[in-house]
Amino acid sequence: MTKPVHTALTIPLALLLLSLSCQRGGAVTSDAGTTVPSNTEVLVDVSDSSPLTRSRTSAGFTQADFTRHVKALNTRIKRVSSAEFSIVIQKPFVVIGDEPRKVVQQRAVDTVKWAVDRLKQDFFTRDPEHILDIWLFKDEASYKKHTRLLFGDSPSTPYGYYSPRHKALIMNIATGGGTLVHEIVHPFIEANFPACPPWLNEGLGSLYEQSGEVDGHIHGFTNWRLPGLQRAIRQKAVPSFKSLMEMDANSFYNEDKGTNYAQSRYLCHYLQEKGALVKFYQEFIARQKTDPSGFKSLQKVLAEPDMDAFKTKWENYVMGLRQGTTVTVE
Repeated sequence: MTKPVHTALTIPLALLLLSLSCQRGGAVTSDAGTTVPSNTEVLVDVSDSSPLTRSRTSAGFTQADFTRHVKALNTRIKRVSSAEFSIVIQKPFVVIGDEPRKVVQQRAVDTVKWAVDRLKQDFFTRDPEHILDIWLFKDEASYKKHTRLLFGDSPSTPYGYYSPRHKALIMNIATGGGTLVHEIVHPFIEANFPACPPWLNEGLGSLYEQSGEVDGHIHGFTNWRLPGLQRAIRQKAVPSFKSLMEMDANSFYNEDKGTNYAQSRYLCHYLQEKGALVKFYQEFIARQKTDPSGFKSLQKVLAEPDMDAFKTKWENYVMGLRQGTTVTVE
């Protein structure tokens, strides 16, 4: 049974605020019971031991670790900004936002927790090695201002990005939650598959930019990257899968970046629709030392001896897609 695209990724802010008006407010202390006085509201830890994730390993941070982390965040915020921020502990992350308190808490549960639980269910056994911050800035002006004040950055994207150096996911949340789910994938890849090549790191991340739930699992749907990929296919500008998968970071991110992202995404989409994405990920992890690009693992999982012929099949599949639809893979 297919559920609609998860509402946290697409719901307009006005509707979100309306839906929150009937809900109870959160606490203003951490789980350890320590009030953190400041211009920052600290909300209750809304994490739990979900049936989806309770058997998974973690980095082992205690509630005291999170409380200390929040106090340090609070001091840092007070030093650079007079804006009102709220903080929600949503393990393994800490979510900080300058929207109304209930909205920040709702985003922590409906987007962050929802995505983390389902990504760990299918792919990841280890949490990130550090407590990571998710900064949700309410609009473009706040995003630009606070990336400069807090991180000394001038973002190259209007949506958001993951900064390993700052141990932070930094978002203009007014653009929607899809980029947030994309960026959540990256620190989990970093912790679970440090040798992951760029194509899979970005392919898996971008697959879940537009996502929902199917039979209790996270599921990527067609999105805005599709028309550009279809144009590239018509122009015969899409590289072979061997070439794509062997690209280093410089080539992947700097040489026809848009096509590389889209090809990677829709290869993952094809595997997902075939019911083979998780199997491929596990096969690749197991063989990464002898198959660093994943090409041989892909060939094995697809049972495709002729990858040029497969590329033609895949291109026909992509050309048959429309935004908001799926095509059954035989």
